[in-house]
Amino acid sequence: MATLSFSTQIKGKNPVLEFARNLPQKSMARSSRVGFRVFASETQVEPDLSVTVNGLHMPNPFVIGSGPPGTNYTVMKRAFDEGWGAVIAKTVSLDADKVINVTPRYARLRAGANGSAKGQIIGWENIELISDRPLETMLNEFKQLKKEYPDRILIASIMEEYNKAAWEELIDRVEQTGVDALEINFSCPHGMPERKMGAAVGQDCALLEEVCGWINAKATIPVWAKMTPNITDITQPARVALSSGCEGIAAINTIMSVMGINLQSLRPEPCVEGYSTPGGYSSKAVHPIALAKVMSIAKMMKSEFGDKDYSLSGIGGVETGGDAAEFILLGANTVQVCTGVMMQGYGLVKKLCDEMKDFMKSHNFSSIEDFRGASLQYFTTHTDLVKRQQEAIQQRKAIRKGLQSDKDWTGDGFVKETESMVSN
Repeated sequence: MATLSFSTQIKGKNPVLEFARNLPQKSMARSSRVGFRVFASETQVEPDLSVTVNGLHMPNPFVIGSGPPGTNYTVMKRAFDEGWGAVIAKTVSLDADKVINVTPRYARLRAGANGSAKGQIIGWENIELISDRPLETMLNEFKQLKKEYPDRILIASIMEEYNKAAWEELIDRVEQTGVDALEINFSCPHGMPERKMGAAVGQDCALLEEVCGWINAKATIPVWAKMTPNITDITQPARVALSSGCEGIAAINTIMSVMGINLQSLRPEPCVEGYSTPGGYSSKAVHPIALAKVMSIAKMMKSEFGDKDYSLSGIGGVETGGDAAEFILLGANTVQVCTGVMMQGYGLVKKLCDEMKDFMKSHNFSSIEDFRGASLQYFTTHTDLVKRQQEAIQQRKAIRKGLQSDKDWTGDGFVKETESMVSN
């Protein structure tokens, strides 16, 4: 016995077709269209923002960057409660007594005339040092945070002098708190370079290789090396760090800068008792520079290491989901935010997540991995750009020349084919 289907003719008629014909024409045209759109919207799968980096699972790729937003238990707890994917604490060292901050220690650059009180903030300078809180205090707070948020990712940022025993002690004490990973500050542009700390190590590849060797021989959890942009070729220290055992690269730290001169007082900003010192530049204005550095590192990692087993964390001027998406399109696994949180608060993560999801929906991406590194292939050399453009010009010229033979005429395109051979 034949099975009845929608295409089966019953008594000479198609019941589905007859039903459709009996509907009011105006109503059918409008309601079916609207109904389809609503149905499609309601059933669209929500993009998945979660990422797994070096074995660490995060609900989203947005990470609190090391600095004031991760300076104590209270603010780090707030970051977890607001929904940040991970938190990197402010950099710690063995002896906090050496760290003495000054105030004011920040200065802003606005879009507008020098000293303008109006206009959008596009640049931010800091002359702030690493954590000035006792190490034991910070370690206790790390333990408390991991006790309260065992499934959330807490990363300790550490920095020490050029001393193997000191690095080993610091790593051992920090790991005992249960933190999930270490970020090594090889990039602070100011503070104590005379002690071979921060950027003093990150700018010296021989020194970096030795210190990375000490760190990775001791560490039992993933290690990220945070790179300084204050160097000619950022891929060189990144290559050294990965070759020396680090699982990930974070880039960029702040750019050495002088924010400006007050044209009334003739003193530099930020002004401390009439004086200042060069500091680290961040915020929106550094974003294009950061993208270029991350792109260079990502290309190097892909060609020399195969980026499957290594991670890249993009940093620099992130204030929107679009800003973050650009880093991921260049190959970053995670995106760090520090200055943006200082200006907009911890609730910024909700905006970042919403805007990232909107971007993903617009391209039908269901996960971060769907588009990570997708734009990296479009970067090439200037020589190659010239070659590509010359080839494209020749192709366009060939098209404009029209038909090469009588056999090329077609009936459908006859008028256009005629016009292609007209000179005026």
